[in-house]
Amino acid sequence: MLQVKFYMKEICSLCDDAEALLSLFQRDYPHEIEFRDIYTNDEWLEKYHLLIPVIEVNGRQLNCEEINYDSIEQLLKEESEK
Repeated sequence: MLQVKFYMKEICSLCDDAEALLSLFQRDYPHEIEFRDIYTNDEWLEKYHLLIPVIEVNGRQLNCEEINYDSIEQLLKEESEK
């Protein structure tokens, strides 16, 4: 099963949308999501505050500008085939 790191913050409509998109692929590409609130870790806050939401699978990341239905599907598909 894939492990997804999901960098986000509370009250973030983009984060909610990205999470909803991820859930659409749960059946085809089973994954567990580790939610990482960037305000709980100074390093995450510094690195991701302008990029959230960020989806990370096996070190590969999609940031807010790259996240869409097709990009998430491609990432999950490629990483599940490894």
